[in-house]
Amino acid sequence: MRLATVRTPDGTRAARVEGARLVELAAPDVRAVLEAGGADAVAATGIVHDVADAVLAPVVPQPEKVLCLGLNYREHILEMGRELPDHPTIFTKTARALIGARDDIWMPPESAEVDWEAELGLVIGRTVRRATAAEARVAIAGFTVVNDVSMRDWQMRTTQWIAGKTWEHATPVGPWLVTPEEVDHARDLRITCDVDGRRVQDARTADMLVDPVEVVRYCSTFVTLVPGDVLLTGSPAGAGFGRTPPEYLAVGATVRTAIEGIGELVNRCVADPTA
Repeated sequence: MRLATVRTPDGTRAARVEGARLVELAAPDVRAVLEAGGADAVAATGIVHDVADAVLAPVVPQPEKVLCLGLNYREHILEMGRELPDHPTIFTKTARALIGARDDIWMPPESAEVDWEAELGLVIGRTVRRATAAEARVAIAGFTVVNDVSMRDWQMRTTQWIAGKTWEHATPVGPWLVTPEEVDHARDLRITCDVDGRRVQDARTADMLVDPVEVVRYCSTFVTLVPGDVLLTGSPAGAGFGRTPPEYLAVGATVRTAIEGIGELVNRCVADPTA
């Protein structure tokens, strides 16, 4: 099953993806569907949208938490000039950072080093704390595509990364949530990122050091995870920061992020209209 959050003139609505159609559900977004117990517990409204024309919101527009792993692919760790970590590296984002699958990425004038990072995201479907591996596995409602767009000059100012990771209107999440059985729990999916048609990242989720189930188990040890929480699982090699010389996004660039079996994001980089 696939679930999306679509923008309408009356606000956001959850929808079930059925081929080229989005069938609206009687819930404002995917988080509300998960809190209600899943799509089977929420009635359809009878309103249908064309996938090609729909305006997609972030799959979960207002998660309680966005927890992110850094340094979770071996080759990416090496390109960043770091040693393999003994424990997962965790940072957070705010909901204001999240945008839809086709929304523009706002490029802040304060950063000259805006970088791409294709990532597998997962969404929590049931409340867990101190989960076992089995509990963590069933707590995953589904998977989605994310680009953890990072302002490297701000990220690297200190050892704490959040200042470079949660700029507003810069992290696309979507296009929808895909339930685990459709993608074999994301154990070995191809993940790619293209910038202006040039392939810059190309890897497989099997190369993660910490897999999605362990991400949930680990994070649930220190905080209660609830339906709609979004967890990012790290980015593979190919980030602009690790290139020689470094490469970064510019206003006018188009970023395409895709994960096999899930979908793709297509986002244009524009000057931040609020600056």
